[in-house]
Amino acid sequence: MSRTNQELKKTAAIINPGSARNKWLRRKRLRKYLAQNLPGEKHDVFAGKEKTVSLARELACSCSQLVAVGGDGTIADVLQGIREAKREEQVTLGIVPFGSGNAFRKSLDIPKRVRKAIRVLDEGKVRAVRLMEIEKLVAGFASVGATALVTQEKGRHEIQGLWGHLLAGRKLLRLAKWEIEAELEDGVDDRGEPFVSRTLKLEILDCVVTRSKYFGYSWKIAPLASLDDDYLDITFYEISGLKYVLALPLLYLGLYQRSQKHFKAKKLVLRGKNLPVQYHGEFLGTRDRVEARILPHAVRFICPSCDAHKT
Repeated sequence: MSRTNQELKKTAAIINPGSARNKWLRRKRLRKYLAQNLPGEKHDVFAGKEKTVSLARELACSCSQLVAVGGDGTIADVLQGIREAKREEQVTLGIVPFGSGNAFRKSLDIPKRVRKAIRVLDEGKVRAVRLMEIEKLVAGFASVGATALVTQEKGRHEIQGLWGHLLAGRKLLRLAKWEIEAELEDGVDDRGEPFVSRTLKLEILDCVVTRSKYFGYSWKIAPLASLDDDYLDITFYEISGLKYVLALPLLYLGLYQRSQKHFKAKKLVLRGKNLPVQYHGEFLGTRDRVEARILPHAVRFICPSCDAHKT
């Protein structure tokens, strides 16, 4: 039986109560405000990643708009559900940032403050953005190597948020580089020269693969990335862990990255031994082969009304 127009116009909000150290549960006044002002049905998801993806997939089949209330991990899970439902071109996604890092909302110019973000849901415009897929998971940003191990280390300790990342970052000082072979397809090198394919053999501390400029906490990890082009933005860090730590202020501002190997490409395959992988702040484990590529269909986001996008 076909869906009615009323069903297709439905809106649903998917809320992660555990975001930002249970902010939803701790802040009663904010919770009341969201309950009164979020559009459509409200769904709290307590059971983690698989439940969130499953719920988003189900809701994407009956709704024209979803709202992700949470951090970068929640956004990634909702995006995954929309893609699995094959509804990227029909469903519009709104974001209310409720996490610790909130990197992806910054790349879309969505306000950090909850009340302003909710206003964007009413007053904003639809922006179509092609995202990436890494290890078959939809993402706006990811990395392979040192920052993935720092993400894993942070998850093992009680201290979360920015301080948790900084403490976990001590692991960088002892890290050796990974020997990798990188295959890039259909891209442009850092001299602006296009190529059909390129193979590199490198020793790297980290490889950042992203569509957006930012990691968590407004870290401008990929200053040359743009959501308005159709390329992965890829940076290889061929430096020591100590040098990486010493350069952190410049890395945070997006200045040091310009001295590293940089490419744009439609597809990337990395081969190595026990390569750590993270996306949207979630550690995925280690791989001997990692594949990332541009997705064929754009996702429709609700973003602030403006004529020019900075990211």
